[in-house]
Amino acid sequence: MWGLLFKKMVKTDEEIELIRESSLLVSKTLAELANHIKPGVTPLFLDKLAEEFIRDHGAVPGFKGYGDFPNTLCFSMNSAVVHGIPNKTEIQEDDVLSIDCGTIMNEFYGDQAFTFAMAGINAEVLKLLQVTRKSLSLGIEQAIVGKRVGDIGYAIQQYCEKEHGYGVVRELVGHGLGKSLHEDPEVPNYGRKGQGTKLLENMVLAIEPMINLGTRDVVSDQDGWTILTKDGKVSAHYEHDIVVKKDKADILTDFAIIDNAIKNNKELQEIVA
Repeated sequence: MWGLLFKKMVKTDEEIELIRESSLLVSKTLAELANHIKPGVTPLFLDKLAEEFIRDHGAVPGFKGYGDFPNTLCFSMNSAVVHGIPNKTEIQEDDVLSIDCGTIMNEFYGDQAFTFAMAGINAEVLKLLQVTRKSLSLGIEQAIVGKRVGDIGYAIQQYCEKEHGYGVVRELVGHGLGKSLHEDPEVPNYGRKGQGTKLLENMVLAIEPMINLGTRDVVSDQDGWTILTKDGKVSAHYEHDIVVKKDKADILTDFAIIDNAIKNNKELQEIVA
């Protein structure tokens, strides 16, 4: 049984290239959204834009219809951690927008999240986003052959929780990725060194710190999807799809094209980790 499980988690080089295509399309979709984010625009408008962009590039939205989720984007604003449903609420100049997007191309999923900051956010919120983004990089550094899932979570938790006092969400975790959106192993953003599933070459993981400004505790919204911080404070969410390698993880998604789009949009704040 364990042999079959590990075989599914470990991808061939050909499969990895197909996942890379899907993952890069998610990055390009998020960059396209960055061109259009401004006060007065609605999440629902951006959702429709994302679906058109994905379909125009020969793929289909990965989230729409997944578990009956109704939209292309998970659009989580301010105190929403994840799984927010796009609506007609107009974006304000000091909002925080966590956008999680998925695609299916060549039968494989791509999955990426990015927290956008409107230009009017305050310094406290900006620091949360910077720390969360940096923690993703620290987690990815641990995604090499011979390490364990716990090493990834430990790096993220130490930086966010121990060094900066933020809340690391426990109920929501990263995951394997392939022909299914959520594959083994689970990749928590907390953990102990040397614990958990051993990392093997060519495992594909979606690593995604979800970090709260205040308490780590979360609650479910009445819509049945949106997860909110219990204390109503802001949350941040960054995600990369990566391949476990011997010396350094291969990152399949791309923040650079999103950052370039942000630089050209005066309504958005750059997030430098």
